[in-house]
Amino acid sequence: MSNALNQAIQYAHENQADFLDELKVLLRIPSVSTDPEHKPDMEKAARHLAEKLNQLSFKNVQVLPTSGHPVVYGETLRAGSQAQTVLIYGHYDVQPAEPLELWQSEAFDPQVRGGLIYARGASDMKGQVIAVISALESLLAVGGLKINVKVLFEGEEEIGSPNLDSFMQSHKELLACDFALNPDGGMIAPDIPTIIYGLRGLAYFELRVYGPAHDLHSGLFGGVVNNPAQVLCELIAGMHDDQGRITLPGYYDRVRPLSNEERAEMGRLNMGESFYKQQTGAPELWGESGYTPEERLGARPTLEVNGLLSGFTDHGSKTVLPAYAMAKISMRLVPDQDPTEVHQQLRQYLQSRGPKTVRWELDVMAGGPACLTDRNLPATRSLARALEVVWGKKPVYKREGGSIPVVASMQSILGVESVITGFGLSDDAIHAPNEHLNLGNWAHGIDALVHFFYFLGEAQ
Repeated sequence: MSNALNQAIQYAHENQADFLDELKVLLRIPSVSTDPEHKPDMEKAARHLAEKLNQLSFKNVQVLPTSGHPVVYGETLRAGSQAQTVLIYGHYDVQPAEPLELWQSEAFDPQVRGGLIYARGASDMKGQVIAVISALESLLAVGGLKINVKVLFEGEEEIGSPNLDSFMQSHKELLACDFALNPDGGMIAPDIPTIIYGLRGLAYFELRVYGPAHDLHSGLFGGVVNNPAQVLCELIAGMHDDQGRITLPGYYDRVRPLSNEERAEMGRLNMGESFYKQQTGAPELWGESGYTPEERLGARPTLEVNGLLSGFTDHGSKTVLPAYAMAKISMRLVPDQDPTEVHQQLRQYLQSRGPKTVRWELDVMAGGPACLTDRNLPATRSLARALEVVWGKKPVYKREGGSIPVVASMQSILGVESVITGFGLSDDAIHAPNEHLNLGNWAHGIDALVHFFYFLGEAQ
């Protein structure tokens, strides 16, 4: 290990408590992007990150406005024009904490228990943001950063990044780079470092079904007026067949088949049915026939109901025939599927299946394409080397079931590939009560990022 790298790792270890304190400060800010009441908290989180970049002597640090929440930008370009430039992506917004009563401690009062830190955003992704900042601080402190770094932290990832594409379009020169680092991925197990090379896309809808002009007495009108809740349930039930396949017309036309090589690589992940049953608590697994759980999650499209609302849902009973029913429906898309086409396929399904006894409305809430990144990028090889040094084993390569729309946007708008990793785990309860982050993994992640940035400079 070189002297500079050794000093940077030593700095990281000696300042681990300070890094944790920095994380706690950020976690205490309830930066919930979807709630207008938290707009001041979004501004506060953005300003806090900008101040941290200023403390590290980043230049051109700005909190840049968008039509929604601001983007934080900063750069350190001291390595010169011949050095590689990496654009680091992160997001400072979080999901709502509800239901609050299910948290063991306050969602925005970070607590450490049993080597885990509990708070909303701990894993997704404030922990990853602070890990990157801590690694950069460690190298800058000893003069070991030999690459150029640009940082982009957005505040709208959890609501589909509605303003990020336009921001990147209007700031192409500012964001110009050789590649992007996106630490918004995760690991498949605490002892298995992971590089993500594929991400599913997203299409998200709200479907509303309307019947009578107002709620009706079910005894007086049941059997005469069609029930919107019943119609909605029947429409949703028909969206899958008995083999778990989605029945929207043309839905699989663009789905790219899995190669034998990819299926073999996914088999190496060793995440069979017992793993997912343990992770989820489900009595049995379900899904598209003919594919393993790993293949269904990483390389096959889905359609899920994320929420249902209709009629009387309080305690007790009320014999009502509701006037209205609503469902939130999301689809995870795979490479070559187009969110706009999927929207039309859902409309065609509803037009053919929806009865004339009701009317329906369909709104698009969010969307983005799937993407595959190049596993053979020099930067990806540097990351693999760094992960292997810290964890003592080669990383696995995984196609992720979730969506990170910015990766595809950077490909199309900035013309750059992304290197995707992360140090959270699938059981970190992200988007759920008691979200947490394994602090041992997090510390290893900081070390790995120190090695990664150093190896990039070494390779020039």
